[in-house]
Amino acid sequence: MNKLFFRNDYGEGAHPLVMERLMQTNMEHTCGYGLDAYSLQAADLIREKCGQKDAAVHMMIGGTSANMVALSAFMRPYEAAIAAQGGHINVHETGTVEGSGHKVCIAASRDGKVLPEGVQAVVDAHTDEHMVHPRVVYISQPTEIGTVYSLTELRALREVCDKNGLLLYADGARLGSALTCSEATATLQDMAALTDAFYIGGTKNGLLFGEALVIVNPALQKDFRFMIKNRGGMIAKGRLCGVMFLAALEHDDYLAWARHANKMADIVRAGMEKGGVKPLIATTTNQIFPIVTREQEKKLAEQVEFERWGDVDDTHVAIRFVTSWATTREDAQALAGLMEAL
Repeated sequence: MNKLFFRNDYGEGAHPLVMERLMQTNMEHTCGYGLDAYSLQAADLIREKCGQKDAAVHMMIGGTSANMVALSAFMRPYEAAIAAQGGHINVHETGTVEGSGHKVCIAASRDGKVLPEGVQAVVDAHTDEHMVHPRVVYISQPTEIGTVYSLTELRALREVCDKNGLLLYADGARLGSALTCSEATATLQDMAALTDAFYIGGTKNGLLFGEALVIVNPALQKDFRFMIKNRGGMIAKGRLCGVMFLAALEHDDYLAWARHANKMADIVRAGMEKGGVKPLIATTTNQIFPIVTREQEKKLAEQVEFERWGDVDDTHVAIRFVTSWATTREDAQALAGLMEAL
């Protein structure tokens, strides 16, 4: 029996619309390294949708690479990034930021979200040239645990950054999910207006691979392609990202795919509620974190592929389900039924 797949949102290939566009353009000849017509058109389209006509847009191969290249470029050798304890650059990127010579300073957070007062405390604790100098506040939208920064929260972070001369950078690996969930108050235009740079994630929303890095702050744009190349992030077949992002964004399919993933997650959440299964944290995006007993975890694993998130206590664990553009209603309902019956 094939198991239900809820392990991640990048386990499939790509949305058929993306594959169709890749096949249509497959035998065309273009220049390389993201300077082809498709990549340039995609960049223009992204600038238009962001409402930032002067933004620099770069097609990156993946999220970790985008984060490492961007943060390396944005900071001088003695400067540091500020992140939540669970921030991707702190936990799941194998020390790429530290490997580039920059410390990650941990700020107080709530529900996975960096708090303005936490940022201020980090700044206040670094007082002179014998310590690293905080320079960038790193956030994920949504966070690693599926929570979403509201427009008010983003504005508060922007305010503390402006007060202390800090940059605000947003990891958008699952940005589509954050923009289309039921609690969303920040738009793509808000993300562009309130951050110095952010990226639009494609790998986890219907593309084979690829992220679109949007650098809004003009002071950060100069010579960025040199840094991409220097850090191994520039691919010869850059046109592939351009083609894929055009396919996803031209008719707002990117948001439709993310909205579908959120709706499938809502079906699973409804099953959990009926079965009395509590979440580790309440989410409205495509990541769900049920708390189950070890026996229930073992039972579920016989029928469902998922990730173990961590121990809650001696008898309970948190697991993670993730829905995607490819999750069918039938599969979501089947998982909901399993959760209801636990």
